[in-house]
Amino acid sequence: MFTGLMGSPLPPRESGQYIAERSQDVSVEEGGVERVAEMLYNLRHSDSLTARSWKKANPLAPSHNSDQAFNWVFVVDTMNFSFWPESESQQCEVTYKGITYTGYMTLCAAISRAMDEGIPITEPKYFSQMSVQELAHILRSDNETPMPMLEERHQVLTEGGRVLLEHGGSFRSFINPAGNDALKMVELIVEKIPSYRDEATYEGKRVSFYKRAQILVADLWGIMEARGEGDIINIDRLTMFADYRVPQALVYLGVLQYSDGLMQALKNGELLASGDREEVEIRGCSIWSVELIKERFCKLVQERDTQTCSINSAIIDFYLWPYAKQHHKEMAHIPIHHTRCVYY
Repeated sequence: MFTGLMGSPLPPRESGQYIAERSQDVSVEEGGVERVAEMLYNLRHSDSLTARSWKKANPLAPSHNSDQAFNWVFVVDTMNFSFWPESESQQCEVTYKGITYTGYMTLCAAISRAMDEGIPITEPKYFSQMSVQELAHILRSDNETPMPMLEERHQVLTEGGRVLLEHGGSFRSFINPAGNDALKMVELIVEKIPSYRDEATYEGKRVSFYKRAQILVADLWGIMEARGEGDIINIDRLTMFADYRVPQALVYLGVLQYSDGLMQALKNGELLASGDREEVEIRGCSIWSVELIKERFCKLVQERDTQTCSINSAIIDFYLWPYAKQHHKEMAHIPIHHTRCVYY
């Protein structure tokens, strides 16, 4: 897996395990793993645990039957990072079709608004050479608080657009050489597009998280699944998408535990730099804990229903991320970790 890169880091799943076994400030709690596996088992027949939940999590995406859907997820996932506000009272907001959005959804709303305005934002020919000013207009906020990291978003989007133009001119043509293999897709994205190389060094080893690359492949799978073409192999080898919202939910659900020192630092609003030991531990332990939840869930399905288990970590993530958004008031006492970077 991910053998195409020179001196490859450990893949995300193995990175998660390696980090969790050595972690000092974050621990995976077996009781929490059991509880969440049980919670998901009780939802096993609901749409929440299928790829169909993709559209529910992405209500602003174009119809899965539209050719634009593939380039839309590429544009959104390439800029899918760092939406947290400097303070709760300074939220970037975008109103689209009468609904005001914050966080990640501001990006989706802004891209959909631009499409309605006739801006060819999903065309690589356009977004590969757009100016910072053009992107600032597309991502404009309703209020005084702009979307964070505008220059970085511009840089990664134009870079990504140039790569697509070198490989057939669309995300679909770019990803074709990977066939229907999710792992090869992730490898291709990480190899060709620098901003997707979400890696770090931990205890002497190169580790990887590939949050945006994996979410891009999972989104592609969601579209294919909605089209009835979802026979992508190795999708079960993707991990959860290590960001700042899902770890908060995992702490709230008792799956992860932070040391007193780390919890206090986060409550004090201390920033963690990308690649800091504590930041790597939060993300690595999140990945490994979801792998353990998936294993435990599958065991329950096999033991109680004598059926084979078809859940994967991407689907568990598709459930946990909206869960965190829905319960944000109840979990407000648990701080999210703050890292400004292009990886998540």
